[in-house]
Amino acid sequence: MDRVPELFGLGGKTALVTGGSRGIGKMISGALLDAGAEVLITSRRADACAAAAEELAGRGRCAGFAGDVSTPEGCRALADEVRERTDALDILVNNAGTTWVAPIGDYPVDGWDKVMNTNVRGVFLLTQELVPLLSAGASAEDPARVINIGSVDGLVPPDFESYAYSASKAAVHMLTRHLARRLADSGITVNAIAPGLFESKLTAFMFADPAIMAIARDRIPLHRTGAPDDLGGTAVWLASRAGSYVTGAVIPVAGGIATL
Repeated sequence: MDRVPELFGLGGKTALVTGGSRGIGKMISGALLDAGAEVLITSRRADACAAAAEELAGRGRCAGFAGDVSTPEGCRALADEVRERTDALDILVNNAGTTWVAPIGDYPVDGWDKVMNTNVRGVFLLTQELVPLLSAGASAEDPARVINIGSVDGLVPPDFESYAYSASKAAVHMLTRHLARRLADSGITVNAIAPGLFESKLTAFMFADPAIMAIARDRIPLHRTGAPDDLGGTAVWLASRAGSYVTGAVIPVAGGIATL
């Protein structure tokens, strides 16, 4: 008997992916759809979400709508929208994020606050809002899943002067462990994926420069950048029956950076 569909299939599950209209969020959204989940994707731009949902619709049931996790009001509004669409949420992927790069002597307070408010506070507030919806259909055998997207930059100091970003991702990693401890009794697992170098809006400047990419690949033990399946497969595993006994983990998906 082929147990792979049973172990890794997500049929009947509903997932919310923040920042799902492009980059890492879109990669994960596509993989969850391929595994059979219905996926709700959000970002601040409604038109981008609608376009991404239309593109991904051939892979499964997908809807896109605006959602802004950078403010408490935005987190509440997004949670309200999700509650209007479903009575239970099986998978929450906290992916929305931003960065700010500036020399240490010029690093602005508003840049620091923007990154921290989106990358850390937004993860906490949206999860807080959605705990009742996550626990609604959860059980010890089939827990609901929260998957936070951290970064290898939260594990290893980066080369760029992105001080708030690296600090925020390290905070996401610890927040993941803390939430996992607290929400275990509610039938919710909480894990984090720490991606390395994947193509996204935040890394577009690197992929556009062959010289930078050559240096970057040389520093990665596996000597390549990440592909959509690398992230998507990890997310599907964490969201599936195969990953139901994993919680509080921070998993680097970075070609050996931070692990070798």
